[in-house]
Amino acid sequence: MVSVLSQELIFQAVKSLAPPLSYEGHKGQSGRIGLIGGSKEYTGAPYFAAITALRIGADLAHVFCPPEAAPVIKSYSPELIVHPLLTEDTPLSVESISPWLPRLHSIVIGPGLGRDNAILRTVKELLKLAKEQEKNIIIDADGLYLITNDPQPIKGYPNCILTPNKIEFDRLYHKVVRIRSYFCIIGTFQFQFSSPPSGSQYQTETMDLARALGGVTIVRKGLHDVISNGQQVLSCEEEGSPCRKGGQGDLLSGCLGVCSYWAQLAKEHNRLTLKETELPLTLLASYTSCLIVKKCARLTFKRLGRSLLACDMVDNVGGVSCELFDQ
Repeated sequence: MVSVLSQELIFQAVKSLAPPLSYEGHKGQSGRIGLIGGSKEYTGAPYFAAITALRIGADLAHVFCPPEAAPVIKSYSPELIVHPLLTEDTPLSVESISPWLPRLHSIVIGPGLGRDNAILRTVKELLKLAKEQEKNIIIDADGLYLITNDPQPIKGYPNCILTPNKIEFDRLYHKVVRIRSYFCIIGTFQFQFSSPPSGSQYQTETMDLARALGGVTIVRKGLHDVISNGQQVLSCEEEGSPCRKGGQGDLLSGCLGVCSYWAQLAKEHNRLTLKETELPLTLLASYTSCLIVKKCARLTFKRLGRSLLACDMVDNVGGVSCELFDQ
């Protein structure tokens, strides 16, 4: 069903998400986020996701990447804990990385990962372990390529959030649900076209895909981000930026890593202003993350126009988050 909650109620729930700050707290309580990704060609994406997680308010961010990517990623920021352990040797990589998984609250898979088959086999094994340990799992970018080829590892896992853009959604939808098309007959010729979805169809398709994957949450990125777990659907209609530079999706995946853990904390400490039946935790975390990224995009575009870059947006993450959670 389409959510009938008012924007005011949803916004109140968003403000209840962040854990209160305390002088008695200790390092790690606000979130230990792991990121599996990066490659020789793509070192920026894991950095953007991990640094965004820290800017929102996570305490620690671990990046698990191939050895050739590690020095570059580490050079971007001393704040990141970079592990050069993701290799084509699947047994060795799993043995090296798996001891870290119990320490992490959420795991982001995909930013900058690349499509090397041996690396993807390693990631699939790590994904299975994360699922067994009931971790929050966020899958983006080439992690979605992995899932499109084999959706089974995440099917039926409610703590998994997928963040496809238009092309990634279409590929996954065609693989899991059906090919969206219509036929036009002219004389004796039959043509097949891709059918552009209407607003309501956009929401229905997102729900259909989430349902076909057994209740994972889909964040379908676009002008309005559509979010569904197969049972409910939300739309984040916050104004963003007309610039779609690379890296903006990585900021979103980093946000999701933090907000999915914070939503669980809010439930444990009875801070939620809405019942979970009214607004499931993955939908609340997803809506909050979309809201933050779109606000950052709008503010950055207002200042820089078409010269906007993802690194400029990172500079706004802290201010937007403080305004959202602490005022």
